[in-house]
Amino acid sequence: MQEDHFKHRADATVAEDGMQAEAEAQIAAERARADENYSKFLLAMADFENYKKRIERQFSDIAIAGRKKLLAQFLPVLDNLERALAYDGENADGLRDGVQQTLKGFEAVLASEGVRAISIKGLPFDPNIAEAIGTYDVAGVADDIVVEEAQKGYMLGSELLRPAKVIVAKSGG
Repeated sequence: MQEDHFKHRADATVAEDGMQAEAEAQIAAERARADENYSKFLLAMADFENYKKRIERQFSDIAIAGRKKLLAQFLPVLDNLERALAYDGENADGLRDGVQQTLKGFEAVLASEGVRAISIKGLPFDPNIAEAIGTYDVAGVADDIVVEEAQKGYMLGSELLRPAKVIVAKSGG
């Protein structure tokens, strides 16, 4: 009878060992699955962060393009105001004062948006910021020096918004 008891106890121990081994195997499999899911989660989070950054860049690019287009439309108005200020006819003082205030208002709006005029008269011609529309033979001025600005150029931050239209010195001989 005592043999039966030991045999029964041995059988129970073997069964417990088998159940424990099976439970440990199942736990190991679940841990591996959890690790795999965690890795997938981290990868998905990294992909999402990259997606957010890409979308933010795209929105920024769209906003900048729209802003550039809008501001470029103001420039011909600015040119017209400058031409009106150059008028020297009779009774021009009242007109001139009003137009000058309007011009200052436009310039303030453009400046608040980061637009600034570029002045290149007297400097060497740079095709990156200016477009030559003619040449003059000017005594005492070296070739390729800007002698007149027919139309101002403008920068938006560090980008060219519109090139200046200029007259460049060229010797006639």
